Order: sequence, then C-alpha cells, then structure tokens
Amino acid sequence: MAADVASRLRRQLEAPRFEPAQYVKQLSQQSDGDRDLQEHRHKIQSLADETAQNLKKNVYKNYRQFIETAREISYLESEMYQLSHILTEQKGIMDGLTQMLLAADKEQQQQHQHQGPRQLQPSLVGGGGASSSSVTASSSASATSSSGGTTSSSEAFLILPREAEEHKQRTLTTLLEKVEGCQDILQAPGRYLVYNGDLLECDAESAAQVQRVHAFLMNDCLLVAAWLPSRRGAVRYRYDALYPLDSFAVVNVKDNGPMRDMFKILMFPDTRVFQAENAKVKKEWLEILDQTKKNKALTERLEVEKEEAKARLLVAEEEKQQQRPLSPKANPFEEEATDPAAELVDLSLEWIQELPEDLDVCIAQRDFEGAVDLLDKLSEYLSGAASQPGVRQLRSRVDQRVRRLTDVLVYELSPGRSLRGGPRATRRAVSQLIRLGQSTKACELFLKNRAAAVQTAIRQLRIEGATLLYIHKLCNIFFTGLLDTAKEFEMDFAGDSGCYSAFVVWSRSATRLFVDAFSKQVFDSKESLSTTAECVEVAKEHCSKLSEIGLDLTFTLQALLVKDIKAALHSYKGIIMEATKHRNSEEMWRRMNLMTPEALAKLKEEMKASGITNFDQYTGDDCWVNLSYTIVAFTKQLMAFLEEGLKLYFPELHMVLLESLREIILVAVQHVDYSLRCEQDPEKKIFIRENVSFLYETVLPVVERRFEEGVGTPAKQLQDLRNGSRVIRVNPESTNSFV
Repeated sequence: MAADVASRLRRQLEAPRFEPAQYVKQLSQQSDGDRDLQEHRHKIQSLADETAQNLKKNVYKNYRQFIETAREISYLESEMYQLSHILTEQKGIMDGLTQMLLAADKEQQQQHQHQGPRQLQPSLVGGGGASSSSVTASSSASATSSSGGTTSSSEAFLILPREAEEHKQRTLTTLLEKVEGCQDILQAPGRYLVYNGDLLECDAESAAQVQRVHAFLMNDCLLVAAWLPSRRGAVRYRYDALYPLDSFAVVNVKDNGPMRDMFKILMFPDTRVFQAENAKVKKEWLEILDQTKKNKALTERLEVEKEEAKARLLVAEEEKQQQRPLSPKANPFEEEATDPAAELVDLSLEWIQELPEDLDVCIAQRDFEGAVDLLDKLSEYLSGAASQPGVRQLRSRVDQRVRRLTDVLVYELSPGRSLRGGPRATRRAVSQLIRLGQSTKACELFLKNRAAAVQTAIRQLRIEGATLLYIHKLCNIFFTGLLDTAKEFEMDFAGDSGCYSAFVVWSRSATRLFVDAFSKQVFDSKESLSTTAECVEVAKEHCSKLSEIGLDLTFTLQALLVKDIKAALHSYKGIIMEATKHRNSEEMWRRMNLMTPEALAKLKEEMKASGITNFDQYTGDDCWVNLSYTIVAFTKQLMAFLEEGLKLYFPELHMVLLESLREIILVAVQHVDYSLRCEQDPEKKIFIRENVSFLYETVLPVVERRFEEGVGTPAKQLQDLRNGSRVIRVNPESTNSFV
C-alpha cells in the first residue's frame, strides 16, 4: 500500500504540467490538520532522498565514462586547435606560392624587355627557393658586371646571403653561450637565429606565473630556456625544452582581466602559456612565429620538389642507359658483376606490409609486449638494409606507431592513473619503455609515479587516536612502500646501473615528505618528551630495515629531524627548570610522608627502574622517606629526562643533551648549597646535609654512569660540575639565591 502511494505521488510530481503552488494549495484544502501536512511532507522528503540516492548511484556507475568523455573532449579540442592552425598555414603557403610565381613571371617579362634575347638564370642557393627578392638581387648584380665592375652576377648573388647567414650564426652562438646544457643545438647545419626575447611562463589552468624564460626562435625550431639567478652580474639561462616548428601550433589568448598579452604553444598532449611584456611584443612574437613556420614549410616543399626533380632525371638517365646495348668490350667487368638484388631484403612479405596495422591493433588492445616484439623483429630483419629503397618509408610509418606507443606507455605511468596497484602495477609499462631504449624516461616516470603514491598514502592516512598509534601507521605505510619500491626498482633496472643515483635522490626527497608529516604531528602538536622519544625510536627502527636492501637513510632522517629534536629538548629542559625553581621557592626542608605502604613501594620501584638501587637506606619507619619532596621530585624528573634524551640521541645532539643536563643539575645544586649556607636551624641543617649527600653521592653518579652507557663516552662536564660544586661559597650575610 505504501509503495502504491509513493508511486502515485512520484507520477504526480513528474507530470509535465505540474504546478507546485497549485499542488500545495490543493493539499492544504484537503488536509484535516497539521498532522496530515507533516505526514505528506515526510513522504515528499523520503521521495527526494530516494531520488538523490538513485542519482548518486547513477553518477558512481557512470563515473569512469564521465572522466573518459571529458578527457576525450579535451583531446578533441586540442586536435581541433592544431587542425585549424595547420589549415591556416596551408592557406598561407598557397598564397605565398601564388604571389611568388606571379612575381617571378613578371620579373622574367621585364628581363626579356630590357635584355632582349639574352636570358638570365639565377641559381638557387642556401637551400631555399628563388623568390622575387633573390631574382631582383641577381639582375642588379648582372647590371653591375656589364657596366665594368669586377664582380660577376653569380658571385654577387652568393656572397651577400652567405655573409648574412654567417652573421646570424655568430649571433646565435653568442646568445647560446649564456644557456647551460645546449651544446648540441649548434650541430644542426644551416640553423640560425630569427628572434629572441624574455617571456613569463604561466600555468595553463590558473594563469599563475610559473617561471621566467628566454625564448630563442630559430629557422627550424623554438628553444625555451629557464632564467637562472645572477652570478657575478651575468645573466644565465638553463636549457628547458626544444620544439621543432612543425610540432606545435601557436594560439592567441584573448585578454581577460589579469590574463593579458598571452599566447599558447600547443604540443599534443601538453600546452604551455607564455606572457609577453606588452601587446606590441606579443604581436611581434605571433607574427614572427607564423612567418617563420611558413618559411620553413615553403623551404621544405621546395627542397622536396628539387629532390623529386633530381630523382626523375636519374630515372630518365637510367632508362637511357638500359636502352643502349653494351658491347663485350664496353663492359670488361661483366663476368665479375654481382646481382645487387641478392643483398636486398624482401619488403613485399605479408607480415611486413601488415606490420603498421598490426602495431595499431596491439596498441589499441593494450598488447604492449606484442607491439615491442614486432618492432624487435622488424629491426632484426632490416639490420643490414638501411640504405635500400623503400626502407626509409617503412621506418617513417613505423616510427609514428613507436611514438604513439611511447605516449600510451608514458600515460600508463603518469601520476594521474590509479596508484592502488603498488610498484608492481608499473612493471609492464616500465619494461616495455626499457625495451624501446628509453630507460631514462622510464626511470623518471616510475619515480614520479611512486612519489605521487607516497604523497597520496600519507595524505589519506587518517589522524585519529593517540599520536604514537598514528606514527606507527605512518612509518609502516611509508617505509614498507619505500622497501617495495626499492625492490621493484632493482628488478626493473637491474641492467642499467646509471639509474641508481636517481633512485637515491628520489629516496631522500621521499624521506623529506615523510619527515614533514611526522614533524607536523609530533613536534607541532607539542607532545610530551616521552611520546616524542617513542615516536622517533619507532621511525629509527623502521628506517634501519632498509639496510637489508643496501639503502641506509638513517643519516638523512637524523639530519631532517635534528632541528625539531633540539627544540623539543630545549623546551622540556625549560619546563623542568621552571618546575624545580617553583618547588625550591616553597621548600620547607621536611621529611616526605607517603601515607600508604603502596605509595612507598611504588616510589621504590620507580627509583630502582631509574638506576638508584640503594634508595632503601633513605626510607624510614612506616611510610616516611628521609628526603625532601623537592629533591625526590627533582630526581624523578632528571632521570626521566635523561632516559628520553638517550632515546632521541644521535651524535649531532651530544652537546645539546649534555648542556641541558648540566643546566638542570646546576639549578638543584645551587639551591641546596644556598640552603645549607643560610639555614640557622641545626636539625634542618642535618636534614639538608642528608639531601646533599643523596644528590652528590647517589643521583649524580648514576646520571654520569647512565649517560656513558647510553652514549659511549664519559660525561666530563657533569663530573666537573659534581666535583666543583662542593666548594661553592655563598655570602652567609646575603639572603639572595643564585637561582
């Protein structure tokens, strides 16, 4: 019945012409009172909760499809940007070719009119095409030669571009001397500088400034160098990236609020955003980038046409040679000639013809091992046929698939992927990248993936319960993950010893992440020294387990913790000294009465655990202790501080711990010495001497012995303090204390 009512109510609310105001008015008229309205409200609320729950289930069910769809939309948008830019470039190239041909025809007509039947044929130089400006330069040079000059037309045409190109190369060499890590840039022949300038790189999402860069635009590529701090007044840069001109598209970014004077460089699948100094500089960058890309495309097109023309001439020459029969005398090496086809590989095999498509299928089916096996098989088959016709075309088709396969493997190792599989989940992609000859990239991506996993695991660890429990969980997660990562790294990169230094550097940075989380929970929350000591001891124990794989991060851990531990020791020392001074100010020099035998037994156990084994000789009848409450409380605090300090101890803290103990002991020593000198009551003087005897002959020797046992070296400063404090003299007439 209730289900029918809910179903009827749902249909009524889902009606296309449902009017809420009319529905509420009708419901108010039909209800008998407040009770009916409350029940109806409860039904609507239940229906709303059910609808929300169903919607949430549908969202969770299709969550992965939502993410994949959004990612595909992003990729499609990037591809559309690139396609639009490529079409614009093609249109510009066609317009440029049309204008060039029209100008060349017009120039030839003018030459025929001025020179009559004599024709001038300027040669192509510098790897580029014969533009209208070059033809003009040639004709002017020939005119100079005919008027009695000593330089011919061809010489004048060759010298001027060569000098300009050498000047540009010298300028490029001078500028690149300021950039670290780009020694190989100048090895490309014919490369020269077109434009350069300072830019600000911004985040593609938030438009926040990332870094200062200096961009060098060359005739075939774009070099981006990061700005380095000044060294002795000289501006220096660090190599960041090098992009071929045909590998990216330039997109103008409209000014919007703080996002001004920006343009994008689109390199699938990445995007970099740069901000110019002002609108004029931005316009110059966009125009020069566009013109340089057009010039490069035009130059490559003309070179291809030139190569095709040469190839056609060679083919025609070979056909003529084949049609001309050779006499026995004209070919004396006929008997020794060998068939060149015997050394060529057969490219018509079915598996070679279908190999690019097979690679596409393997990549689509995520059969990475099969794809790399096919590539290895092809490399072995073509090992001795690099110069054979047709091999270059085949390799270019295969290289496209290799780049696509590499992109997919890189995406598999990206930190954005699922990190739940642990280090073993990356083994498949890492091994295939290594087989493709990209072990350095595989190492870098593997360590980035594991760094993201460590950071995620630390961030997801819930802070609940006691601090020590949280530290146990934190150490278990971090050091176990680090151990698994080290074992997986050793297995994946066993044949590449050069990557191990990168792993050591990564381990230090990961330890820094761990120490940040550790310090935030232990030191920033002002935990007691005993809790701090236990937490540090737990971290040391887990860190020592890494030595079983040959990785010792103990020194790194200690170096990162030393500052916080020093602060904790100084803070707790101050607390003890303040508490001791407060008790000293209220000292009455009376024997201590513990009231119950249980309390006395507990005190004896505490003293025995602290190393004071002869405490029984200071106890009296019943529940009395022949010591002052101040001395007993001081002894307990001093011994506890010593034990916790030894748990925290490592060599860098030696003097900190020793000086802290000395300052604490000095407060008590000065107090008893002052009281002994100033007390007038004979009975109290005897009682004070008993406390002094306990302090000098029992407590301080135990402290020295325990320190030497824990550290390995004697505490000479404490021995000097004990021996020297016996002869402290205070003015008997003075009523002021040293404390």
